[in-house]
Amino acid sequence: MSVSRQPGVPHPRLPLPEGQPDDLVAFQQWLSDAIPMVSALGISEMTRHRDSLTWQLALEPNLNDKGTGFGGALSAQTTLQGWCWVTLWLREKGLARDVVVAEASQRFLAPVTDDYRLVCKPTELNGPEQLASKLAERGKGRIALTHQLYCGETLCLEASGSYVVLPA
Repeated sequence: MSVSRQPGVPHPRLPLPEGQPDDLVAFQQWLSDAIPMVSALGISEMTRHRDSLTWQLALEPNLNDKGTGFGGALSAQTTLQGWCWVTLWLREKGLARDVVVAEASQRFLAPVTDDYRLVCKPTELNGPEQLASKLAERGKGRIALTHQLYCGETLCLEASGSYVVLPA
């Protein structure tokens, strides 16, 4: 579903997809509809395993003038992936809440020269439990997430982000 809008009119908010919270194909389609730039990022697959969210991505739509991964695209991907991690975690708990990124940083370690995978997981092992506790106590919470981008077996980028779940 493509959403067009008139200049000066805010982009309509799309509700999260109905159905199973672990249906990543439906979630990815919703994500592309809700955030137009997503369809241009080259995400070919999303998978979840325990507390990690992994994306497979194509290099082609994310190239820079040197023929390697464009740092701005890679940074956008890490920020978006963290937002998705928290949103999917909330869905799993039966919650639909607004999530925002509060802080984000990246370290570029090697050029991205081929298709790649991006892995997101909590920085602290008990991060999800701490987030659940804060949501129960205060109605809002924060979690730190870590991202690692691999091209083959080479670690090319490490990123971190702090994501906030806003009060209902």
